[in-house]
Amino acid sequence: MIELGLGRINRLLRHTPQPWKAIHVSGTNGKGSICAYLSAMLHASGVRCGRFTSPHLIDRWDCITIDEQPIRESIFREAEAVVMKRNEVEKIEASEFELLTATAFEVFYKEKVEMGVIEVGLGGRLDATNAMENKAVTVIAKIGLDHQSLLGNTIEEIAREKAGIMRPGVPCVVDRSNIPSVQEVILNHAKEIGTDVVLSSTESAFLDEIKRHDLAPHQLDNLACAYTAFHLAYTKLESPLHRLLPAIQNIQWPGRLQTTDIRAVTGRREPILLDGAHNVQSAEVLGSYVNGRIRTSSNKVTWVLAASRGKELDGIMKEILRKEDCVTAVEFGAVDGMPWVKAMAAGDVLEAASAAGIDTARLHNSGTDLPGAMRWAVTVAQGGPIVIAGSLYLVSDVLRLLRDAENVKNSLLD
Repeated sequence: MIELGLGRINRLLRHTPQPWKAIHVSGTNGKGSICAYLSAMLHASGVRCGRFTSPHLIDRWDCITIDEQPIRESIFREAEAVVMKRNEVEKIEASEFELLTATAFEVFYKEKVEMGVIEVGLGGRLDATNAMENKAVTVIAKIGLDHQSLLGNTIEEIAREKAGIMRPGVPCVVDRSNIPSVQEVILNHAKEIGTDVVLSSTESAFLDEIKRHDLAPHQLDNLACAYTAFHLAYTKLESPLHRLLPAIQNIQWPGRLQTTDIRAVTGRREPILLDGAHNVQSAEVLGSYVNGRIRTSSNKVTWVLAASRGKELDGIMKEILRKEDCVTAVEFGAVDGMPWVKAMAAGDVLEAASAAGIDTARLHNSGTDLPGAMRWAVTVAQGGPIVIAGSLYLVSDVLRLLRDAENVKNSLLD
């Protein structure tokens, strides 16, 4: 059970100084990418930068980076122990995410970061990350329908919750691709609290140069948000613009339209696509990418899909599936540090795929057997395209499985 609120996190952070300035990023889609772009820009500009995003991908501590590198486990454990002891001694009864957020802030203080880039966990107004003290800029990415049971039943209600990260006098960058009713909610809240909204802009020589590198439209929107926020947050006199392009070009954001090799698990030589799309907006982006770039050589795509409980899959399936496709459903494993996250039953995922028009002969239930699901997909695809998608928690399981398989192979070679 998720219980939003700032009371517990404020008590946890009472003894953690926050001298660093922050860029706080909310929204439904694109938050992680915007954070990745921002921290890369700040690092390239000589700013000691920390980044906190969620969920983690392989290990719990990889959600916290300093100067573009995940922190060492020993640093994480030391800060976590401080936070856990505080939680126990003061009987705070903080949630897992509140403990993780406090651990990240403890790491930022001890590692003497100048600026932190922080992704909202859920919503904004009552999210644990909203307890930070020194915001330089806030960012609201593309907003869509997700987590309605906690944030509101309409996109406008959700926008109001996301806008809760804004602060008086602190500029807020808003993705200009948001629909007018969402922008109106954000503008009204800005007027209420006394701050300015800055719409992201794709008009600059830097972004003109980036456009040559074949970015998808949503990636360009995310980069425009990050670039606009960077200019508001970076206050040093020296211009770092000549260093930004290489920094952006070198970014690799796992689990977002990621091409990867699964040979270590399945023997397949052809690469596959791995993506964490888990709502209608992100599924629309994934479907557009698959249809434009992957279906060119084959009408049939073989999918390995999972979902978290409570997700409304009908809209997602309509965006990504075609009747020629094959689908196996799988259930991701327990999520370290996030016990409230549960996998949807594979049978329920297949029901949604069937409702989207996939013939039952093309459906397969892999239960909790992820390696088996991947091998089934390889057999059915016969060298054709494979996409693994539906949940960042599935992405995590796949990346962890591939890492473990590589470690076994390397140990045999030693």
